[in-house]
Order: sequence, then structure tokens, then C-alpha cells
Amino acid sequence: MQIKTGAIVALAAVLSLTGCETMTETQRNTAIGVGVGALAGAGVAKATGGKAGKGALIGAAVGGVGTYIWSATMERQRQELEAATRGTGVTVSRTSDNQLKLAIPSDISFDSNSAYIKSQFRPVLNSFVTSLKRNPSTHVIIMGHTDSTGGAHINDPLSLNRANATRDYIFNQGVRGPRIQTEGRGAREPVASNDSNWGRSKNRRVEIFVAQPQ
Repeated sequence: MQIKTGAIVALAAVLSLTGCETMTETQRNTAIGVGVGALAGAGVAKATGGKAGKGALIGAAVGGVGTYIWSATMERQRQELEAATRGTGVTVSRTSDNQLKLAIPSDISFDSNSAYIKSQFRPVLNSFVTSLKRNPSTHVIIMGHTDSTGGAHINDPLSLNRANATRDYIFNQGVRGPRIQTEGRGAREPVASNDSNWGRSKNRRVEIFVAQPQ
């Protein structure tokens, strides 16, 4: 399979840049992300019948944005959200790729087989909205998850509906725009065994990731 011009140009740029001795480690990692994204984008476009050049450009953008920094602002957000959610069961942490993660358990977020936000979840989201308004440059991904009860035809849309319900609540509080994206992961990423009620309750959750791009 022949790679088209867009991917070749992006790869050549990465190879020349990453060899530059004046680049910082952060800049070099960003360039590598751009190159990998370009090649992946070109491959996806080719496989799906699209134009590889356009796919390379889209992939390059994704690869570059996928490199995050953990700044003083991000650390302040972590501390603020940790304090605001203390005692609620929400876990606030920093991921290995420098994203801020909020893991919201089902006992305060959604009932079983429901995408309706519980009243206990709203104060947590209100604190999160305040944080987003203070930090308009951050990007957000909201991921919904389910337990394994029922098939994918039920769990996949349910998990996405939970993520969308969380997003819509945030939108209604005055934070809008493409900086907030949603995904539904169904039952594919359990954090506990689905063989017990306790484990299934852990798997029914929403995870919110906040990132500051380079």
C-alpha cells in the first residue's frame, strides 16, 4: 500500500525536527506525536476509501493535541477539585499522560439502567463547571461505562447517554463548545469483577478527563 504525499511530508518534517539539537524534550515529543498521528490518519483514510493526504493532516492534528502538559494550573485544578469532592466518593487523580481524571461512582451519578443524573451528582458537576470556567484552555473528555449486565446493544448506547447527560448538564451551566467531547465505552473497560453486585456497581461509572494541550 502506497502512502500519499500528505503523510510523507508530515513524516519528513518530524524526522528533520526531532533531529534538531535545539529542541526541548517536550517539543520533540509533540513532533513525534504529530508524525505518528499523520501516518495513522493516512492509513485510516486509505482503508476507508478517503484521501490519504487529508487523513494525514487530520491525524497530525490529533497527534499534536494528544501531548499534554501538567502545569501549575492543572495542579491547582486537581487540588481544588479534590477538596470540592472530598467525602463524595469521587476520585481525583493525575494520569500517566498528564490528564486530570475524575472517577465518579454509580452511587452518586446514575441508577442502574438509567442516564438520569442523580441529585448527589449535581454539586460535583457544579464544582467542575466552576473549575472549567476558570481554566478555558483545557479540553475535556467524558466517558460513560456500564457493567456487563445486558448486551452491547444496551450497554453501548447507555454508556454514551450517561456521558452525554453529564455534558448537557455542564452545557446548561454555561460551559459550551467543542472543548467537551463524549464517549461511550459500554462494558469493555471494567475496573472490578462483574461477578458480584459490588463489582458491577464499581463498573457503572462516569470518568471525566481534563487535559491542557501543548
